[in-house]
This record gives sequence, structure tokens and C-alpha cells, in this order.
Amino acid sequence: MSADFVFGIHAVSALFERAPEDVLELFILKDKDDQRLQPLLKFARDFGVSVQYCNRRALDEKVNGAQHQGVVAKARAQQSGNEQDLARIVAEQSSPFILILDGITDPHNLGAILRSADAAGVHAVVAAKDRSVKVTPVVRKVACGAAEVVPFITVTNLARTIRELKDAGIWVVGAAGETETTIYQTKLNGPLAIAMGAEGDGLRRLTRELCDSLMKIPMFGSVSSLNVSVATGICLFEAVRQRQ
Repeated sequence: MSADFVFGIHAVSALFERAPEDVLELFILKDKDDQRLQPLLKFARDFGVSVQYCNRRALDEKVNGAQHQGVVAKARAQQSGNEQDLARIVAEQSSPFILILDGITDPHNLGAILRSADAAGVHAVVAAKDRSVKVTPVVRKVACGAAEVVPFITVTNLARTIRELKDAGIWVVGAAGETETTIYQTKLNGPLAIAMGAEGDGLRRLTRELCDSLMKIPMFGSVSSLNVSVATGICLFEAVRQRQ
């Protein structure tokens, strides 16, 4: 069985709250006096999770020197869904709301995107298996629990998946700076998939061509683009506004 080390007080708390059965072991910094750890220790007792008290070096080694705030959980590795899972999710929803990620490679961006997707009520996040970041411990830390609840689907052929979503009656809208149509002029209600491109490069040519329409976030300052996780949040919540 493969496992991840989930670290940070918020990430471990969210893991206990949303998927306690996935927590295999809890490691706490020895002699750390932090009241925020008490709920974690109670969770561990309630669910029969072994607790070990470690020195800082041992914790640092488990997370490759990342900022762990004195708490690390060994957890079952996050499993991605597949094309069949996506088809089931789409079939279960009267108005599916899907997020497509085309080549996101930064784990911090993916973690932030999953957090926004959870807040916006996205039914599934879809990414290609190749040339895309997976759900890693860093992603899970940044997502603060969203990685445990938002279905993350990895597909072999993203173009084929987009065609299948369209065949299922889902309108696919891509974010692309070269279009003249803004997110406020774009229809974002009903069965919908929003496609966001890679950091710096944006959507690949084939992905853009497969989209039913393109939209952009209007920019009024000297900065020409936004971080992809920020841009994704803006697009998702404009869709939320219209879907309300």
C-alpha cells in the first residue's frame, strides 16, 4: 500500500475531519506546546491512530524539509479517479460543473485550485495523466482538505475526454487571453466545463480548438496576466454567480 506524508496543522486537521480512515500514523514534534495540536491528538485517540513524538530532524526528513508546523500524518496515498468515474459523476448531476486543467505542473497552484474548486461546488477536476502534477503531499497541504473531497480525475487523452463531455451535453469554455470576449459576457450556467491552461503557456492549441467558446478576464493594470490559481478562482466564481 502506497502512502503519503501529509503535513501542517490545517492539512492534517482537514484529513482527520474528512477522511479519518486514511490516517495511518501521526507524528508530533517532541515537547511542542501548541494548543492547536490537542484536537489532532483527540482525533488520533478516537480513531485508534498511533502517535509518535519525534525530534525536528526526523520530521524534516519525512517531508523533505517542508514547513510542517510540528505535525506530520502518514496517510494512504490519494487515488485519482478515471474516465469511468468522470462519466458516473456527470450522469449523476442534473447540471454538471467540471473544471479541466490543461498542463498544470506546480503543486502549489493545484492545491489552491482544488481549494477554490471545493468552495465553488465543482463536481470534478480533470487533468491529463502526463505532463501534469498529481495530488502530492504539497498539494494536499495547500488544498487544506479539498484534495480529500473534490474528485480529481486523471485521463489518458484530454482531447478525447473533452469530446466526450461535449457529447454528454456539457458546454466547454476555455480561458484564453487572445479572445475579446470577457468572462462577464460568457454564458457560464447550465452543464458546464471550464478549461484552464498551464502556467505561462495557457491552453494547448488542440484544447482551445475543442472548446465551444473562449473567454478572458479583463485586465486594467500594467500586469498582463494572473497566476493560474487566481485566474481559476475568478472564473469559477463568475460561473457560481451566474448559476445562482
